[in-house]
Amino acid sequence: MSEKKQTASSIKSFISGGCGGVAAVLVGHPFDLTKVRLQTAPQGTYTGAIDVVKQTLARDGLKGMYRGMGPPLVGVTPIFAISFWSYDLGKKIVYSLTPNRANTKLSTAELAFAGFFSAIPTTLVAAPAERIKVVLQVQGQGTAATAYNGPIAAVRGLYKEGGLKSIFRGSGATLVRDGPGSAAYFVTYEECKKALTPAGSDPSQLNLGAVIVSGGMAGVAMWSLGIPPDVIKSRIQSAPQGTYSGFIDCARKTIAQDGVMALFKGFGPAMARAFPANAATFLGVEASLKLMDKLF
Repeated sequence: MSEKKQTASSIKSFISGGCGGVAAVLVGHPFDLTKVRLQTAPQGTYTGAIDVVKQTLARDGLKGMYRGMGPPLVGVTPIFAISFWSYDLGKKIVYSLTPNRANTKLSTAELAFAGFFSAIPTTLVAAPAERIKVVLQVQGQGTAATAYNGPIAAVRGLYKEGGLKSIFRGSGATLVRDGPGSAAYFVTYEECKKALTPAGSDPSQLNLGAVIVSGGMAGVAMWSLGIPPDVIKSRIQSAPQGTYSGFIDCARKTIAQDGVMALFKGFGPAMARAFPANAATFLGVEASLKLMDKLF
């Protein structure tokens, strides 16, 4: 591939990733809020996901289900854009390391490498965005007072509390979650789409049914691996400063206090969100790529 085509491919991957991310947030945020509240609330606050929804609607109305959506909606474009751009870059790295390969299609292991690689630069944007989102999402929970009236106030408050370190709290946990999760995510999407493409057709062509099912299954695969580290990440990011010394300390204290099953809190909402949100993600990605291919 020429340098000009590689640059165009990278730009398209970046833009299409952003489009997919916006679609994911619009569809998935209420599920995500439910997951985070289950993961971070004191034992006994909620009886389950449905109870979270009931209490949130009773307390704040429908807008309560979209509390904290500002940071992911604003941050999702660079987060997903970087993720899909990094995945494209990861595949190019594989090709550069094997220039004389006979088969141009990547193996499952090579796709997994590209997927894991995508999580590394993405974490630099995702971790602070999720830190702000989680802090806002847990406000109004139970009898807790609201400390911040929006994302900007949250950033200022967190910076005042502990500088950039406070804003980036949970970055390690984010990478622990997203490294293996992204590998499973992209491998599942590519393999499912290939399996669902009719014989004689090209998997790269837009097939709405295959995209929706494959995208949804990719989300399910990612979150099947990601829930335990996501629980730890949410607790680290929502707890007062000094509560945990790190990922391992948080895991130990969580298990000691609430048992091993606490690491799977929010599994239901995460799974409920995984299929529709990620089907929307890949539909946004594929549709925007198709449009860009026509226009440019």
